[in-house]
Amino acid sequence: MSLLLLIPLLPLIGFAINGLAYPKLSKSIAGIVGTIPPLVAFVISLQLFLNFDGQTQIIQLADWIKVADLSIPFAFQIDALSIMMLLVITGVGTLIHLYSMGYMAHDAGFGKFFSFLNLFIFFMLILVLGANFTVLFIGWEGVGLCSYLLIGFWNQKNSYGDAARKAFIMNRIGDLGFLVGIFLLIQEFGTTDYQTIFSTIKDGTEVGNMGLIAFCLFIGAMGKSAQIPLFTWLPDAMAGPTPVSALIHAATMVTAGIYMVIRANALFELSPEVLHFVGWIGLATALLGAAIGLFQNDIKKVLAYSTVSQLGYMFMGLGASAYTASFFHVMTHAFFKALLFLGAGSVIHAMSDEQDIRKMGGLKSKMPITYLTFLLGTIAISGIPPFAGFFSKDEILATLYHHDFAMWCLAILGSALTSFYMFRVFILTFWGDFRGTEKQAHHLHESPWSMTIPLIILAVFSVGGGFINLPHFAGGNEFLAHWLAPILPEPHTAGEVSFFSLEMGAPLLAAFLPAIFAIYYFGIQKAVPGNDESIQGIQKFIYRKFYIDELYDFVFVRPIQVLSTFFAQVVDFLVIDLIVEGVGKTVKTASDEIRKAQTGNVGYYIFMMVVSIALILVLTLRSRIL
Repeated sequence: MSLLLLIPLLPLIGFAINGLAYPKLSKSIAGIVGTIPPLVAFVISLQLFLNFDGQTQIIQLADWIKVADLSIPFAFQIDALSIMMLLVITGVGTLIHLYSMGYMAHDAGFGKFFSFLNLFIFFMLILVLGANFTVLFIGWEGVGLCSYLLIGFWNQKNSYGDAARKAFIMNRIGDLGFLVGIFLLIQEFGTTDYQTIFSTIKDGTEVGNMGLIAFCLFIGAMGKSAQIPLFTWLPDAMAGPTPVSALIHAATMVTAGIYMVIRANALFELSPEVLHFVGWIGLATALLGAAIGLFQNDIKKVLAYSTVSQLGYMFMGLGASAYTASFFHVMTHAFFKALLFLGAGSVIHAMSDEQDIRKMGGLKSKMPITYLTFLLGTIAISGIPPFAGFFSKDEILATLYHHDFAMWCLAILGSALTSFYMFRVFILTFWGDFRGTEKQAHHLHESPWSMTIPLIILAVFSVGGGFINLPHFAGGNEFLAHWLAPILPEPHTAGEVSFFSLEMGAPLLAAFLPAIFAIYYFGIQKAVPGNDESIQGIQKFIYRKFYIDELYDFVFVRPIQVLSTFFAQVVDFLVIDLIVEGVGKTVKTASDEIRKAQTGNVGYYIFMMVVSIALILVLTLRSRIL
């Protein structure tokens, strides 16, 4: 128990030390203080994994909420799902902390940055360790707070502050739905405890509002995991330092919604209409994110829309009840997306903060480690075998093939778009001639070891991570499926498949052909996207992200601003202020007049007392007579 408590406690201690001692600690000490806690937490998590006997353990730390019959303890739950999440969060998180020591070396807010990173890890650990939805909600809100702090970390620019507020507000919209879902759980079950709720469902007890509960919970997932319509905050989150982007996109915040739906699978399985809705929202998000990524020229924005798209695939899997496949993709995505973001950060670091891929090119000779690791990450996310993304994403596609053929066809299209835009960004960044300035060319260099070592480790997992759940047709034993079997429903098996079947052949063609076309067009033909003014037609429509931000601004932001202005200048100024000030002026005027009765003359006071007593007597006698 003490070792388990250390897992979230260590990052909290790191947050406190760096937060209280900033800026007195040197950068080297602050970096060590920030990096050691998640590393030790990973070692403890690994020990839990190796010694886990398959039995769920509940550790109650304190009685927390007690109102009448409602009792919600502050408790942690250790099971197969939470242990795997602990490994991903602490493992990838440690590498991002190590990378940050080099990336943020010249930043004035170095210690504060590591303090916020540790706090982010702490709240994410609380989220996955919680034994009930209420404790999960603490971590849920905590990662939202930390995303606000880290996205707006470089707050000297107003646009960065705007991006942080956008992420915070859009997540609050989803969180409201999630909170309503928790209240409905209390109403129906009298608790938010996982085991009590799921055992009640397993016993076959009739429960009302199940569809509404699942729908409200999914609204929360839509906000945290950036699904339509609550997805526009995630691309704007690129305003933060690149390690923040890697942490949000790979190991923490965006995985929270997926984790919550997997954890609550018993609730969703009783709501097939909601699951159907989840799948189609995931498909729409996957296609939208992939389409927008086609023409983006900011290296981080391409990766951001890639995350939006990949999260869509995870929700498609959830909609088809392929919980193991979706969680498998959460894990492999954590490896190659962290690798790609950190690789992009390495490029930006060498390019003196330049993020436009049109001004890059020819970096492979100057940055060989970054080049090779970014290539491996690109192959992995494109679904090319035998890299990690092939096994995890194609397992989702295989389920969709038997679940909904139309959805599978559209998902294949999204996969093809992913392969194309990822090889596009890779080739424009590393191949060809350098298109930047002489000053940037002079500054080009490989990143320091603190940045390249995490890249190498993540590249290894991006290549071999698929073997964690290697399917039977590839000679594997599906370890992850067996590991999570006590928690998840029986998976829908597709049986043995052939590499020459449509089920397997279409995803392979969708991975290879767009990559070959991108290599030909951008690598051999050396095509370079034109400037923004030259973009026209449908390409401009997609490049401007389908004008969704402008639509939201027109439909939501401007009406709220107009309404706020009306209340501030008309209702507040002309109505409320007049009433308040009118009452004040009336009281003041009356006080001024009544004050004149205070003359200081004793005879006058006696006269008034006599008159008052006489008036009281008259009124008393009158009331008795009547």
